[in-house]
Order: sequence, then C-alpha cells, then structure tokens
Amino acid sequence: MGVVIGETAEVGNRVTIYQGATLGATGKDTGKRHPTVGDDVLIGAGTKILGPLNIGSNSKIGANSVVVKDVPNGATVVGIPAKIVKIRNLEPVKKNKKEVSYEYDELDNVYYI
Repeated sequence: MGVVIGETAEVGNRVTIYQGATLGATGKDTGKRHPTVGDDVLIGAGTKILGPLNIGSNSKIGANSVVVKDVPNGATVVGIPAKIVKIRNLEPVKKNKKEVSYEYDELDNVYYI
C-alpha cells in the first residue's frame, strides 16, 4: 500500500514517511484540512495523521498510530489515539572545556596527558 498525502498537507525538510502512512482530512471542509509536518520528522508505517494539525519538528510517530491532536517539537507519540511517550530536550549540549596539557617525552617519542 502506498503513502497518501492530502492536497492541503505540508511536509517539511528531511521527513521520513514509511509505507501505508496517511496525511488526511477528517471531513469535507474547505480550506486547510490536512496536517502540517515540521522538519526532521519520522512517520512510522501505517500511521494515520488526520485533520488540520501540526506535527512539530524532530518528532517521531510510531507505526500504526492514529494522530488527531498536535504533536510538540521533539515528541515521540504512539498508539490509537496517539499519546506522548517521550519529549526530547532539543537544547544544544554545552560541554565543559578543559585545558589539557601535554608533555612530550623525547626518549619514548610519546605524548603524555
């Protein structure tokens, strides 16, 4: 079975959509009636995303889930109806910068920290 993407759906960059997924509407309303998917999203096989909702960037949707509410950035959702099981912290990690001194031993031709 193929992927179904409704006419008013919007899909961001670097989105992975597996087989049998549907980005569909919930009725025959006019105007925006399909989902908007952010960047870097993974949509599992058989997933149904229904209605004019937003799927946040960096989120993951588990296989065979049915999404009927907005999904925040960095969230992982699964189930029928889809529920949030995890939200990743998307803030950049600040690493401690230490000064490291190296000593060179000419006899062994080795650097020691």
